[in-house]
Amino acid sequence: MSFEALPDGWRVWNEEPGGRTILVFRPDVFDGDELPAECLPTIYLTNGSRRRRPGAGQYATDEWHVVLFLEPEVEAVAETYDDRADAVDAAVAVAKRFASGGVDYRGAYQVPREAYFDALDGLVGDR
Repeated sequence: MSFEALPDGWRVWNEEPGGRTILVFRPDVFDGDELPAECLPTIYLTNGSRRRRPGAGQYATDEWHVVLFLEPEVEAVAETYDDRADAVDAAVAVAKRFASGGVDYRGAYQVPREAYFDALDGLVGDR
């Protein structure tokens, strides 16, 4: 699978050949007016270290990680794969799951953001 199979609303924001890729959901509405820019749903595909130390992500590992962030510190999905091809397939699958309403973004938050959730509900799932 390739990123050409991304569902509507998802875009490749950055792709390093054979390396890290960043996918974003509906950057046209996460502009600070309609929805907060810091809440832009973002999928990172990387083989960088997942340690929380500054700069740790610059060190390559033998594993590929697919992480859906709802905000910089709010992860909704985090999966690990043995190779990049499987991770690409998984990133596309996560994007499809999110776009169809199959990701519980409410459950990822410790402090509810009801107005934001209501707005996001209008962008995902059966519209």
